[in-house]
Amino acid sequence: MQTAIATVCLSGSLDEKLEAIAGAGFKGVEIFDTDLLSFSGTTADVRSMITDLGLSVVTFQPFRDFEGMPEPQRTRNFARAERKFDVMQQLGCDLLLVCSNVSPESLGGIDRAAADLHELGERAAKRGLRIGFEALAWGRHINDYRDAWEVVRRADHPAVGLILDTFHILARGTDLRAIRSIPRDRIFLVQVADAPRLEMDYLSWSRHFRCLPGQGELPLMDFMEALQATNFDGLLSLEIFNDQFRAGSARMVATDGQRSLIYMLDQLRQRTAIPIASIPELPSRPQCRGVEFIEFAIEEGTAPFFERLLSSLGFRKSGVHKSKSVTRWRQGGINLVVNTEKEGFAHSFNITHGTSVCAFGLKVDDAASALDRARALRDRPFRQPVGVGELEIPAVRGVGGSLIYFLDDKKPLADVWDIEFEPVADADAAGDAGLLAVDHISQSMHYEEMLSWLLFYTSLLDVTKTPGQDVIDPGGIVRSQVVQTGDGSLRIVLNASQSSRTLSSRFVEEFFGSGVQHIAFATRDIFATAAQLRSNGIQLLPIPENYYDDLEAKWDLPAEEIARLKANNILYDREGSAEYFQIYTPNFENTFFFEIVERRGGYAGFGAVNAPIRLAAQARFARPPEMPRR
Repeated sequence: MQTAIATVCLSGSLDEKLEAIAGAGFKGVEIFDTDLLSFSGTTADVRSMITDLGLSVVTFQPFRDFEGMPEPQRTRNFARAERKFDVMQQLGCDLLLVCSNVSPESLGGIDRAAADLHELGERAAKRGLRIGFEALAWGRHINDYRDAWEVVRRADHPAVGLILDTFHILARGTDLRAIRSIPRDRIFLVQVADAPRLEMDYLSWSRHFRCLPGQGELPLMDFMEALQATNFDGLLSLEIFNDQFRAGSARMVATDGQRSLIYMLDQLRQRTAIPIASIPELPSRPQCRGVEFIEFAIEEGTAPFFERLLSSLGFRKSGVHKSKSVTRWRQGGINLVVNTEKEGFAHSFNITHGTSVCAFGLKVDDAASALDRARALRDRPFRQPVGVGELEIPAVRGVGGSLIYFLDDKKPLADVWDIEFEPVADADAAGDAGLLAVDHISQSMHYEEMLSWLLFYTSLLDVTKTPGQDVIDPGGIVRSQVVQTGDGSLRIVLNASQSSRTLSSRFVEEFFGSGVQHIAFATRDIFATAAQLRSNGIQLLPIPENYYDDLEAKWDLPAEEIARLKANNILYDREGSAEYFQIYTPNFENTFFFEIVERRGGYAGFGAVNAPIRLAAQARFARPPEMPRR
């Protein structure tokens, strides 16, 4: 299959869009009428630019409200089409996309529509052009691809074919079986879009919430499997209307678009075991076995304060790097790395973001294979010089320019701690707090980036995404979505907000970009952990008493249990018989913070019901938005 993308998917001017499309590796582009009309140059200038970028125009779109119109509108429509044909020939494009009519003046009838398309096909053929007919989900008379196909079939003209659009088909829940019987040479173009499941009118849903394959919830693979049954090997193009995309980076969306098609076709190949020549053979998504380490980039003068915090959380310094100013801190199965180097990646990251998580390492089944898959998906590998006795650990760029390292149980990566670190005994360590593992990592990002990073994780790793949730912050609404492994060994929470006053947005502003806002550690006894943390000198985030009064009314908990929760500032949630307990530290340097959780009975969530309480508590201790940074 050949791949393309429509200019309507991207932000910016037409020349900016075309440059982003070519830079992402596309060879075909659909030119949206409005993009051409708003361009300051001539159509000849556009064609020259397209040629110089190594692109070809696969479609000119859209041509609206054509078929089934009464006179004199019908005659005017054919005159309008002739002008579109002029433009197409100037662009070097041979396919015009015709949307099914939505005008209240349009007349119904398959034969009437077929007759109009036949005549249009005659006119197009005289110029060496073609017509593609598409059923809009909100079309007045034709809103089903099966009716559109019947119109094309009855039009019976070699220059008239069908355009299939996944959104229009899947949003309506239309049966897909009929696709399998459509001759492949009658399908002129397939437009691909995903979308979240929403209860709203098709037009608004389509215009604002479409997204790239893998970012939504529509059964795209069912559609692709039906399409593959036709032996279709023609044009597969992205047509995405999305407010986030129109506000974001054109280059990022274009690259994501290429990544999404590679990922979708790879999924199809794995599902059907049928080779697809247009994409490279990808290694399988790596199985993730948890977080091997989290690395902090810290300025040398700040390190003692941060290390005291780690010690108070029950971590012990267990190793010192053999050649760098880097230390390893351990507790349970958790490894934290503190990097105070004065050069290299961590140093640069610290200059930009201050004390921050600059990287984390994932334990996977095959680190080399994970990196190969990342390259095939157009993710950005990372390399930096390594010293004597150091390992080159496979890595890719992640959220906010941070790094994700891949480690496995194969040598030498399995021995990284022994190879690079000298063990030390921490005589000054505070008491162990019973922390066992990294429960989840929470990343906050610009709102327009969220779909991009969702695709990044789901295409690269063997994880699934949960339905998105809106969380109430005192400063606005935060959109939250989770990617996680089936066994919960890796959970990453993505947060973003359009409001500049939410804690998430303020973190992004303070941080000078997207990044890890908090890390949650797991314990098997939250009460013992809380007691030890207090003994170690940790001040936990105070929770209002009103919360516990409501908790007592909401859940049938013994009074002594409520008192224990209140005394330790523990938040509580329940799903059936499963329970969840959470406590928080205050923010470090007004940016990131830590969470400690206990899951009982297989609790699978993240205490979303408690998020407004936690956010309100944190807001009380945050620097006022109007106060400048020191």
